[in-house]
Amino acid sequence: MSTAIQSEMRTTAKQSTLTQFRKNGIVPAVVYGYNTEATAISVKERDLLKTLRVTGRNGVIQLNVEGKPVNVVLHDYQSDPLKGHIHHADFLAINMTEELEVDVSVNLIGDSPGEKEGGTLQQPNREVTIKVKPSEIPETFDIDISQLQIGETITIADIREKSQHDILNDDDYALVLISAPRTQAEVDELDVEASETSAGASENQGEV
Repeated sequence: MSTAIQSEMRTTAKQSTLTQFRKNGIVPAVVYGYNTEATAISVKERDLLKTLRVTGRNGVIQLNVEGKPVNVVLHDYQSDPLKGHIHHADFLAINMTEELEVDVSVNLIGDSPGEKEGGTLQQPNREVTIKVKPSEIPETFDIDISQLQIGETITIADIREKSQHDILNDDDYALVLISAPRTQAEVDELDVEASETSAGASENQGEV
């Protein structure tokens, strides 16, 4: 459990006020969920980021709300895609004895023989959804690809029985695959298509 994050109560504010909050390093937020009415709060961005570096994206945070410690997870957030600053955060209050659904990032372990032979590794989906107690949320969902050959795919069906977690995704949910390397004919065809596209674009520009 990380050090508690202190929060401050806030009233519904104008956009200009929220903008000023963010300039001052304050993140407008809301907390709701288990034994907690939806409450508008704010937290210091540096405290939140520091805590997330310790707990991870799905880790349990102890949020101090009006002097009361509340166990929460960061349910959702909005951030600046360029600077990375957090614009708004939603904290979900949780019961530590009950399971909850969380999305966990897939972490590939080992080196695929198929990739070494020239195949291309692809990850159609980079997260899995599991049901787990808050205290047992893993930082990542590890998948061993050390036996994966060209043309092979790992789906949820392949790992469900081996997993210690209750996976909620469908069996055909693909996590990783090794596609065959392109033949020279396919590469040549792509080059021709690219040349034709480029030539067509040049002709259109000339007509303007």
